Amino acid sequence: MSRNRRFCIIGRMERIPVFDGHNDTLLNLLLRRRGQGRSFFERSETGHLDLPRALEGGFGGGLFACFAPPNPKSGWDEESALRITNEGYEVAGSPPLDPDYARGFADAMTKLLFRLEAESGDRLKVVRTTKEIEGCLTDGALAAILHFEGAENLGTEPGALEEFYDLGLRSLGLVWSRPNAYASGVPFRFPGSPDTGPGLTDAGKELVRECNRLGVLIDLSHLNERGFWDVAALSEAPLVATHSNAHALCPTPRNLTDRQLDAIRKSDGMVGVNFAVAFLRDDGRDDANTPLETVVRHVDHLVGKVGIDRVGFGSDFDGARVPKAIGDVSGLPKLLAVLEEHGYGEGELRKLAHENWLRVLRKTWGP
Repeated sequence: MSRNRRFCIIGRMERIPVFDGHNDTLLNLLLRRRGQGRSFFERSETGHLDLPRALEGGFGGGLFACFAPPNPKSGWDEESALRITNEGYEVAGSPPLDPDYARGFADAMTKLLFRLEAESGDRLKVVRTTKEIEGCLTDGALAAILHFEGAENLGTEPGALEEFYDLGLRSLGLVWSRPNAYASGVPFRFPGSPDTGPGLTDAGKELVRECNRLGVLIDLSHLNERGFWDVAALSEAPLVATHSNAHALCPTPRNLTDRQLDAIRKSDGMVGVNFAVAFLRDDGRDDANTPLETVVRHVDHLVGKVGIDRVGFGSDFDGARVPKAIGDVSGLPKLLAVLEEHGYGEGELRKLAHENWLRVLRKTWGP
């Protein structure tokens, strides 16, 4: 391949918009110690995602997570809970959250997202339908889906979901990596199996039914294996893990076993490849010096298990350490170029970049 041809390919890849399954930008902006007071509308050297870098990288939008971090009053934090083992590492489980505490964070981040929409001058739109996403991808506005990462803020009543649906919620992760009234999340551990605890509670099963009734996407990332199989048995919607990778390549509980991937394929569901290096590397190390070929290995494995129509991206921007070769959202064209050099054609890249997300959202929400 000539140098001129390669530059032409990279230039073309920049014109394929990327719709992404997960970012933690709202929390990053909300917590000054993380975002350092940066503005979403100004290019920054901190964090991974802001509007100028999104436009530079061809980022068309995605699921904007509302996530309540561990309560400092609990005394738990990842640094103090980390234990290095002979094989890798283990983080002691995060304690459950008080629903009022979680509700406060969810409310603050929801208000922040709608404030960004109001201040964006039509450059960001909170979307509720696939037609609205398609319009944004055509017009160049960022399409933002309101997503809750963990259902703690619902309290203990699954019926509370309808209030948030009316507000604009269209995607719900039942858990983060901790237990709540509905299910149990996997711990951060390497190596380890996702089979780490009990399945859905009765309230969790009712919440799955509520999500199906309303047309809310159920995110299986962070959910333990027994909970996964409970959802698979109950849900009438495609099975979706918005930001998870292949357990066969990186054996952390956060990743999906081949058996789980088989179930996702049978449901005509979706997996968003997570850029977090600790969920990509076969040694589980949190090392930014991770080549893009490691991301490609997971894409290849997932495509081999679930098919080219059921894989996309779930970057975890602003929530994890990503490969230095990507750096931030402006680096997305580099990943697309590497995937093309690896043999993915333009039609396949469009599926990975956004068409597969549109397909699964259409099946879950309707048009």
